[in-house]
Amino acid sequence: MTKFSDLNLDPKITKAIAEAGYDTPTPIQSGAIPAALQGRDVLGIAQTGTGKTAGFTLPMIHLLGRGRARARMPRSLVLAPTRELAAQVAENFDTYSKYTKLTKALLIGGVSFKEQDLLIDRGVDVLIATPGRLLDHFERGKLLLTGVQIMVVDEADRMLDMGFIPDIERIFSLTPFTRQTLFFSATMAPEIERITNTFLSNPEKVEVARQATASETIEQGVVMFRASRKDRQASEKRKILRALIDGEGEKCSNAIIFCNRKTDVDIVAKSLTKNGYNAAPIHGDLDQSQRTKTLESFREGGLRFLVASDVAARGLDVPAVSHVFNFDVPSHAEDYIHRIGRTGRAGRDGKAMMICVPSDEKNLDDIERLIGKPVPRLENPLGETPAAAPEEHSDDAPKPEKRSRSRTRKPKAETPVEATPEAAAEAATPAPQPKPEPAPERKPAAETEKEQPRGRGGRGRNDRHDHGQPVVGMGDHLPSFIAKSFDERRTG
Repeated sequence: MTKFSDLNLDPKITKAIAEAGYDTPTPIQSGAIPAALQGRDVLGIAQTGTGKTAGFTLPMIHLLGRGRARARMPRSLVLAPTRELAAQVAENFDTYSKYTKLTKALLIGGVSFKEQDLLIDRGVDVLIATPGRLLDHFERGKLLLTGVQIMVVDEADRMLDMGFIPDIERIFSLTPFTRQTLFFSATMAPEIERITNTFLSNPEKVEVARQATASETIEQGVVMFRASRKDRQASEKRKILRALIDGEGEKCSNAIIFCNRKTDVDIVAKSLTKNGYNAAPIHGDLDQSQRTKTLESFREGGLRFLVASDVAARGLDVPAVSHVFNFDVPSHAEDYIHRIGRTGRAGRDGKAMMICVPSDEKNLDDIERLIGKPVPRLENPLGETPAAAPEEHSDDAPKPEKRSRSRTRKPKAETPVEATPEAAAEAATPAPQPKPEPAPERKPAAETEKEQPRGRGGRGRNDRHDHGQPVVGMGDHLPSFIAKSFDERRTG
């Protein structure tokens, strides 16, 4: 079995590794480090939690042992998608380089530009940055990338998800083409493969696990949940989450709870806190100092539940997470791999549970297709919910009431109800009564008809009464001058 002492690293580095408690490299480390020490480009593909960070920091420290940095011209560059991951790389660098004289700078959002400019002005060997903040410094004229000898892109697929690929391509173009590139990703999307083909030169490909596979030490499960009413879905999901946590009991020493939206992160964290659970949120909209404080508290055991967006799904080094709860099914199947990869690390057992509502079933199908097997179904800890159809009807109940009220305004709605034989007989009796009523009014009209000239066909102007139907709009008493004009037109 290979040991770190067999990798021909600088003795100062192996001493720091031993003090950190490591003796045997992981598969990604034993594959990537020798190739990087030879000066070759490396394309590393491995799932989260396999030690990719040490896979590039250790050879970087060894290769940068000779030489000196110049002002505003870093000798190496590490790009990370999130502030937390960049800070973690910086911590690893401090751990493994403590017996060397290498310097570093961390360029992330939420930190003063002035403080970062002072570090860059003195010259740094290793520059660790997020793409956006790095380009901000470059555009302000505070940074030159022409002296970069080693460039590292960490969690490249996460960069793709966050829309950083155009920034990555621009940064590549600002560095010398003679640089050495170490490129690490958990999956190889077509866009990632295009970049590696463009910017890497004959790389050593190190793939230690099948793409997008979950660790075998993680027990997975999903609760298929249908809310009793649509407007109660969120609150009932939170009840299920609390029931799942309670069902695990003491086995759930700590957990990360993932939500798809930042607003849900805050709501779930507040709900858990209100119900007596030790929980706090972490997402991209929070202040950097608050995010750092929350993450440190979770790592040190002061915080039991970390409610997070996908900003915490990649690369964060929290070695002992017993459970992962997916409050929402991730919209990208690859994110499921990285979320549950927070547990079951370094050979430990872990458990990942997920809540799936009907609208998320398509995303669940994508996940099962990616991992190549179905996620085991778990029983709803709250029991079976009522059938969807009756509950949906109760949701819509106010709408039929409005329609029924509008119907009662129409007299036709009551007529069919009273149409009994007795009612029909009574209705038939007064029916002819309206016909005789206009008879007295027709008599004068019949008498005047003799005095009026008859038109063609021998019919008078009052022929409107021949069938008992009055002329529309003329009433029962027609002025003689109008009738005369009608007769002239018919006789003419």
